[in-house]
Amino acid sequence: MGIEHSRFVGQSVERVEDAALLSGRGRYIDDLGHKPGTLHAAILRSPHAHADILGLDADAARALPGVVAVLTGHDLADVAGPLVPALRAAVDARAIAVDRVRYVGEPVAVVVAQDRYVAEDGCDLIEVEYRARPAMVDPLAALAEDAPVLHEGVGQNLVSDRAFRYGDPDTAFAQARHTLSVTVRYPRNTGSPMETYGVVAEYDPSDDSYDLLANFQGPFSIHAVVARALKVPGNRLRLRTPPDSGGSFGVKQGVAPYAVLICAAARKVGRPVKWIEDRMEHLAASVSATNRVTTLTAAFDGEGRIAALDWDQVEDCGATLRAPEPATLYRMHGNMTGAYAIRHVRIRNRVVVTNKTPTGLVRGFGGPQVYYPLERLVQRIAATLGLDPLDVIRRNLIPADAFPYRTATGALYDSGDYQRALDEAVRDGGLDALRRRREAARAEGRLYGIGFTAAVEPSVSNMGYITTVLTAAERAKAGPKNGAQATATVTLDPVGSVTVQVASVPQGQGHRTVLAQVVADVFGIPLDQVRVTTDLDTAKDAWSIASGNYSSRFAAAVAGVAYQAATSLRDRLAQVAAAQLNVRADDLVFAGGRVASRTNPDAALPFARVAATSHWSPGLVPDEVGSVIRETAFWTPPELAAPDEGDAVNSSLCHGFIFDFCGVEVDRATGKLIIDRYVSMHDCGRILHPGMVEGQVRGGFAQALGAAVYEELAYGEDGAFLSGTFADYLLPTATEIPDLVVLHLESPSPFTPLGAKGVGEGNCMSTPVCLANAVADALGIDAIDLPLTPAKLAALSERSDEPAPPQGRTVQAQARPGDRTMRGEGEARVTAAPQAVWAMLLDPAVLTSVIPGAHGVRKLSETHFRADVTLGVGPVKGRYKADITLSDLDPPRAATLSGTVTGALGNGGGSGRITLAPDARGGTRIGYAYEASVGGKVAAVGGRLLDGAARVIIGGFFSALARRAGGESRPGLLRRLLARLGVSA
Repeated sequence: MGIEHSRFVGQSVERVEDAALLSGRGRYIDDLGHKPGTLHAAILRSPHAHADILGLDADAARALPGVVAVLTGHDLADVAGPLVPALRAAVDARAIAVDRVRYVGEPVAVVVAQDRYVAEDGCDLIEVEYRARPAMVDPLAALAEDAPVLHEGVGQNLVSDRAFRYGDPDTAFAQARHTLSVTVRYPRNTGSPMETYGVVAEYDPSDDSYDLLANFQGPFSIHAVVARALKVPGNRLRLRTPPDSGGSFGVKQGVAPYAVLICAAARKVGRPVKWIEDRMEHLAASVSATNRVTTLTAAFDGEGRIAALDWDQVEDCGATLRAPEPATLYRMHGNMTGAYAIRHVRIRNRVVVTNKTPTGLVRGFGGPQVYYPLERLVQRIAATLGLDPLDVIRRNLIPADAFPYRTATGALYDSGDYQRALDEAVRDGGLDALRRRREAARAEGRLYGIGFTAAVEPSVSNMGYITTVLTAAERAKAGPKNGAQATATVTLDPVGSVTVQVASVPQGQGHRTVLAQVVADVFGIPLDQVRVTTDLDTAKDAWSIASGNYSSRFAAAVAGVAYQAATSLRDRLAQVAAAQLNVRADDLVFAGGRVASRTNPDAALPFARVAATSHWSPGLVPDEVGSVIRETAFWTPPELAAPDEGDAVNSSLCHGFIFDFCGVEVDRATGKLIIDRYVSMHDCGRILHPGMVEGQVRGGFAQALGAAVYEELAYGEDGAFLSGTFADYLLPTATEIPDLVVLHLESPSPFTPLGAKGVGEGNCMSTPVCLANAVADALGIDAIDLPLTPAKLAALSERSDEPAPPQGRTVQAQARPGDRTMRGEGEARVTAAPQAVWAMLLDPAVLTSVIPGAHGVRKLSETHFRADVTLGVGPVKGRYKADITLSDLDPPRAATLSGTVTGALGNGGGSGRITLAPDARGGTRIGYAYEASVGGKVAAVGGRLLDGAARVIIGGFFSALARRAGGESRPGLLRRLLARLGVSA
């Protein structure tokens, strides 16, 4: 039964979503309101990367008017257990710390109050006593036998070590003419959606159930994890999502631990509780992509044909394993040979824990970490052999007549013509002209390079891929897991309108528009006769463990199953209409808002009348058809089987193809990366909405540009988080994003209902390494890691290669990246004699006046003082406890002053040597040199403010002391500069 009308699918129709979103009428979680009596939560977080919690005093917070409760990990232990990880390991994966913290930003207490402002004030009044432990931030150093252990139940920081072998890699390497290795340290980054996390939770004691509203992008398997952590059956956890979500890029799967935390808090206080994450919380403690250390070795011949690959991957998942991790490591397992016909592969996958935020899913998860070393290796092979990188790519691509193609590691590539896509990209993208520009630029002495990348974009993840982390015997014991079930419900109302409900929450992908296109085409009706709802309610809507919006599954799986549900309902409607028109059902055409006979167009009925029959005239519905009101379809592809006994797995259903090339210039003086031209060819199967596909490609490119050039979640060697604001974690803006040439080649997938594949994640995988290859070509270097910052490129332009990163745990003698030790010195002249200045150092009243922000000083001994101080750095200002000690006394000539400050917003400390020398006029020359550091939120916010916080803590003290003694310290310019930067006391 054909459908003969002007089709919507394949056209760039006007987006249904835009009217509300562009007029400010989007319905996000913080727009939806809440029940009367709802309380608000704020979270007190650890300023330490690794420490024992020795004590927590919340009496002042509980006494604050408006505070209803202060809850710790111990308070919630009876109602909130651990979050079960995907990998069975004895890690303490909780929503809130109990006795010990393992990363900066880990929740330590929850304050529940009448409003968020009071809750935040309550956090400031909580005093926590910590005992710091050594921290691990380097994944290779974490493997050392003497490394501090994060989880004693594991006994080491290595929580998984699996080796895989496909084909005969040993023979291939033994017989290879050439071998070559690259080692890559892929950094941490995140998705930075415009909308942060949000949770509103309520507990009903009458049936021991939770009602949870969260901007989670699930529910998928995490629903079961949250229910188990809350100690209730799955049907006692009702998860609802808002109609709109302000972006996710994968990271909102990380809402799960906060869902547990706020649900548990709601149960304890007996009222609904709402929590909306702020931006600094999100950067410090939400979700980051894994950082990975990869050594990749290839065996190849003199023409650059690769026979075998050897992967050694060390995955840093942060402080704990949160489900679905280590998904990032295994999602690409079937795709480890990329777009290339390589039949022999060795893989070693190690998962380690470190004192950093637990990781999760970030756009393209696993893809960037795989394609960066793989495509850097291809370029290095070409350079080593003196070949054109494009020729090496061509010689290794999977041939067009090989599809469907089974990779060595188990993926089943559905369709494609990689050679044709490459040829069309080279022709239509202007590669020849780009090469001429490179020649001209180099003739002028400019640094210009061209980079290439070929990549396969997997979509519709096999739920069983994560079980590849288990051995075959462990999988057999646990039971098989596989598939990618999607669901959709199509409903007809009494006036013949159509409603579509799917278990996939959009974060900008255009669900309402595309689903309306698909269903309107099936029924032959106008777009405005179809309404799509995407807010999810697990208590009412059809969903499965695979439901959700992730791994580019919308077009292929969700739109496909909506098509199936609509088609099934249409076929039943045809039988209803056929009975009324006295024609055969297979003779009917749904088009132009009517149901008509193909052979006798006069035999027709309005679609609305036929669609409403089961509502108004059920007696006209043939008995064998049944009620034709609603159709729910479930779909899972048979191609997604569980891993076999040899650990081969088809980790995703469909596989698009990307070929990128670009020309870049590196400014010799500034190191700025200038993208001259960027061309991106995509094969995403059948294109459902060209305009939105274009938007997905350009959006992915923008995010990838950030990952390549600007973004890194940086940590100090002690685990302090250093990227707590957008002043430190840089994102590209419209002015930094160049135009790009986007090309398409369609090879419809034979495995999906509509022939569509994923497209939203591709450039996040291909662009970072394409730019890196171009930079390496421009600078003539062999090794380079991300991000490609101007400072790095300027330094590299002056030398031949990037220096190797530090290995292991070392004591730093001088400042370098990651070292948070601040050093300073100064001198002041005062009219008072040395003995008078010395007396000031021992006078609490004087110390109160000279310690920055001090509210009062208590003298514990002749050389030991404590004080309450208020310090501020940029937008962060808070109350601290200060501890000051004088030591190494040489009265009245010299002393060492040491100080520490601790508070809800962070910690700081340092020491300085002060010398007092008489001058010729009876006064004193004060000299001082100090070292200091800061941690917690202050470090995250103030990291780029000339290290102002540490300078205030120590330098400000010495300057004030000099002024009190009757003189003026020299570094007045520093004080004025700090004031301009927002450093206050």
